[in-house]
Amino acid sequence: MKSNIIKYIFIIVVIGLFIYACYLLYGKKEENISTIQDTEKPVQEEVQKITNLRIPIVNFDTINPILSKNQDVQDIARLIYEPLLNVSTGNKIELCLAKEWTKLNESTYVIKLKEGIKWQNGDSLTAKDVKFTVDILKDININSIYSYQVQDIVNLEIIDDNTIKIELSKEIPFFEYNLTFPILSYKYYENENFIDTTKNSAPVGTGRFQVRNENGKISLEKNPNWWNIKNEPTQITEIQINSYENMGEVYNAFKIGNIDILNTNTLNLEDYIGTIGYNKKEFHGRNLDYIAMNCESKIFSYSEVRKAISYLIPKENIISEVFKDKYYISNFPLDIGNYLYENGQVLYERNSEKAIEILEQSGWQYNKNTWKKTENYRTIKLQFDLIVNIENAQRISVAEIIKRELESFGIQVNIKKATNTQYQKYLENKNYDMLLTGIYTGYSPDLSTYFGENNLANYKNEEVTKLLKECNQINDEKQLKDRYKKIIEIYETDMPYIFLYYNRKTLVYSPKLMGEINPDSYNIYKGINTWYRQ
Repeated sequence: MKSNIIKYIFIIVVIGLFIYACYLLYGKKEENISTIQDTEKPVQEEVQKITNLRIPIVNFDTINPILSKNQDVQDIARLIYEPLLNVSTGNKIELCLAKEWTKLNESTYVIKLKEGIKWQNGDSLTAKDVKFTVDILKDININSIYSYQVQDIVNLEIIDDNTIKIELSKEIPFFEYNLTFPILSYKYYENENFIDTTKNSAPVGTGRFQVRNENGKISLEKNPNWWNIKNEPTQITEIQINSYENMGEVYNAFKIGNIDILNTNTLNLEDYIGTIGYNKKEFHGRNLDYIAMNCESKIFSYSEVRKAISYLIPKENIISEVFKDKYYISNFPLDIGNYLYENGQVLYERNSEKAIEILEQSGWQYNKNTWKKTENYRTIKLQFDLIVNIENAQRISVAEIIKRELESFGIQVNIKKATNTQYQKYLENKNYDMLLTGIYTGYSPDLSTYFGENNLANYKNEEVTKLLKECNQINDEKQLKDRYKKIIEIYETDMPYIFLYYNRKTLVYSPKLMGEINPDSYNIYKGINTWYRQ
């Protein structure tokens, strides 16, 4: 019995040793494998942020924004120089260098500057800088692209270091939108010939970037003392500016990765850079084409004719055939995101049945492929002349589409192709039936160009005149929206114009460029404070 107990103990010990040996052989091996696998797990690397940006300029002239006629320079200038007031989302006006502005009466404004703002050379911003800039812009020898914004200023008085009073020659609707020109330093240019001074190679500004000019090569570097840097810290520390002679060189530079971003209004962009390997953001330009129907002419004195034709213009076909679907349909001058045009009113889609209804209700009859109306024993045929500038090939194509569409409906159109001289005379005398024209629209919501005195449609409406006058005196946003809604409703009834299309612009950028990229026609670098390159 005792020997059996010893035998059992021996067996248990042997089994225990065997299990322990297996553990040492296999357990440790698994543990080592697990440890190796843990150490071999890839470590997620932090994305490296490259903080320099490479941008192009075509046909560079000067970095001085007052003297430059170059659109690329003007876009870049918003990063270096700043205005009294800025244009923000929805084309609202917002404060920039100005702390506040007040309209004392129809033609007098008082503007107070923010205190403590420094020029990039350390000088303080004062009212003298504003007066200096306005005086320069009013100089007939300067001929700046901003000169028109100050042409009605008859006096600018410095009240104190941070306050100015502006007096205008007449009431200018929404004049505050004219205060968006860049301010330059009085001290920097003191005793210098503004046009010819070598200081124009690197003028000082107050913006988030400052100019660095080394041996004629211009770049921008982050302004460490920018007054708004706490609210909008910027990741980009340097902007390299590459100069090119034409857009062909820019497209090639973009394709091989030498620049990170470019702005273009080319319709056939894909022909130059292909369809892949880049990102893009499209946005409205400011060029608006429209039709003016002379309300004092024999045919267009009839409001039903104007309304009927508005239902017959094939805007989508025009944009497809002439502009390769690269333009935006327009229904009103403010329909490009203006805060006073929110509801998308005045949408006249092509509707021939509606046009027939409007004409027949007003006594017009369709007979032998034409529309006629009898008044006072006199028969009037629905036919007219359409004036277009012979120098503008795209508008001629648009006019021919309009003629084709209207004549298929029974309205006879005679296209008159006017030379530049003839076209200007038509504009001055307004002796036309219908005019195909265009305008570069500003950021102000002022509508007097279309509905005020001497407008191209010879349109007169006392209620609209009254509403426009009220808009000039109102600051409350809700009240302004109410007035504009009424103006738009009256326009929709009277229809003196047919607004056609806005041009489209495209910001093309590298997939490695990160951040909030939200360009608009006022500032293509909107959101640059969030940008970086991977």
